[in-house]
Amino acid sequence: MHKRVLLQAATALVALQFLAVPAFAAGGSGGSDQTVTQCKKGEVWDKKKQKCVPPKEGMLDDDSIYDAGHALAMAGRYDEAISVLVLAANKQDPRILNYLGYSHRHSGRVTVGLGYYEEALRIDPNYTLVREYLGEAHLQIGDLAGAQQQLMEIEKRTGKGSREYGMLAEQIEHFMRS
Repeated sequence: MHKRVLLQAATALVALQFLAVPAFAAGGSGGSDQTVTQCKKGEVWDKKKQKCVPPKEGMLDDDSIYDAGHALAMAGRYDEAISVLVLAANKQDPRILNYLGYSHRHSGRVTVGLGYYEEALRIDPNYTLVREYLGEAHLQIGDLAGAQQQLMEIEKRTGKGSREYGMLAEQIEHFMRS
């Protein structure tokens, strides 16, 4: 159990480093940091109002919802992340589905997480971050073959040099040694 907790913490730290860059590069609001550092439980950063507010459906744009949900998930505040992410107007946004899967999986609802990952991949089969997290979910349930399949899918799309490939390959290696 101790190894699993350390493995999840290491995965979250590596993923945080990887995911912070694309959010800003794609025009992310930066509000995700404020949600985690300034807002109390049950609130998110509203970039328009420049303050923390309780999230309500239709109040924030989907990019702000993604930023806040992603930041909460990376901070280990999974139930809060889920509460924010379900407010997205576009229920088929693969980014939103990915972090719903991630948050459910890390909350112990691995099967629910698998469903969100599969839906995200149905929409965007080339979303390799989902494949990396899906591979981790397979390892959580003891399905080495499922994780290896996702590793092969990542390799087909990005090669062995991508972060997603390296992260999942490392998780598989740790799993096989345990």
